[in-house]
Amino acid sequence: MSVERPRIGILTKEYPPAVYGGAGVHVAELARALDRHVDVAVHCFGEPREDDLVAGSHREWAALAGDAPELSALRTVSANLSMVAATGDVALAHSHTWYANLAGHLTGLVHDVPHVVTTHSLEPLRPWKREQLGGGYALSSFCERTALEHADAIIAVSRGMRDDVLVSYPAVDPSRVEVIHNGVDPTSWHRVDGDDALTEHGIDATLPTAVFVGRITRQKGVVHLLDAAAHLPAGSQLVLCAGAPDTPELAAEFRQRVDRLAGADVRVVWIETMLPRPELLQILSAADVFVCPSIYEPFGIVNLEAMAVGLPVVASAVGGIPEVVVDGETGRLVHYEPGDDGTGSPADPAGFARDLAARITDLFEDVDTAEVMGDNGRVRVEERFSWEAIAAETAALYRRLLG
Repeated sequence: MSVERPRIGILTKEYPPAVYGGAGVHVAELARALDRHVDVAVHCFGEPREDDLVAGSHREWAALAGDAPELSALRTVSANLSMVAATGDVALAHSHTWYANLAGHLTGLVHDVPHVVTTHSLEPLRPWKREQLGGGYALSSFCERTALEHADAIIAVSRGMRDDVLVSYPAVDPSRVEVIHNGVDPTSWHRVDGDDALTEHGIDATLPTAVFVGRITRQKGVVHLLDAAAHLPAGSQLVLCAGAPDTPELAAEFRQRVDRLAGADVRVVWIETMLPRPELLQILSAADVFVCPSIYEPFGIVNLEAMAVGLPVVASAVGGIPEVVVDGETGRLVHYEPGDDGTGSPADPAGFARDLAARITDLFEDVDTAEVMGDNGRVRVEERFSWEAIAAETAALYRRLLG
């Protein structure tokens, strides 16, 4: 094995074409940028890929089929075991999210190699996942805790995430936690012309428009954005590129909220499928404001993507978002105070919704300021959040661990 190009096992659930969240985008972009520094060997879930970087695609055990919520977590562990058996040729394992953390930990033990974890979120800070996983939440928490407490290094995608790691897992040595931000490719995310995607999805380009992009999950706060919609100016438009609901119950709740807005003064367009990038770029390019109402967000890569397109961002001031969105310069931050019910929901949901609507309305009404903020956001992306810089920092960490 080349000392100059050590073989690095990137262990992940998501990898193109099966990407449904920011962690999957991170892995896909980082792997390609890292390939200029090290020998990348991606191990992911699912069907085989025609991708030179993919060394193995790992299926969950069919014997664990069923609808009981804990079976989802057990199937995840089964794919992890398959990964461990296939990573005997790596010099270092780098796992992403709890879905692959156990594979990284066991690879380190079985093959006697260092294990690096990138934390994209933390299970103790996502208590609503009990709703999704049932008893499997205890298993996902075990996988994450075991990996983080024993990892040779932990990459936090923001300073806020680093703080969360050390509070959530006090057994972790702070010297092992390093901040390396997420990134975006500004050559892929940029303003475009064209309106065929707008026509296809029923978007009126003549209206002041705010856009949300993300999964339908408690974490992303999209139900609070629907509450905010009732306070937006008459004749404005809210476009929700929102799919992949965590549970059927949450999907039904979301649909009911959208239906209740049918007679509102604001026009709501809900696109339920994950859009290909060319279509999403058209929708972002035609919008006036991007909105990120997350109640928990370690980084928020969608904000970088929107900034790269030149949109001002209205976002909740949680997690790593204030490290990305500069209040008054690239957008507006909305104060967020969680309640004490243990779910992370806002202490004052109605007030949070009104504050979101007020900041969006400000930018609808002050077009010149919105345009300056959008331009500033594009510059900030280009200067501070390129994947090449992030890959170089990550490769340097690998080399320190490998000696």
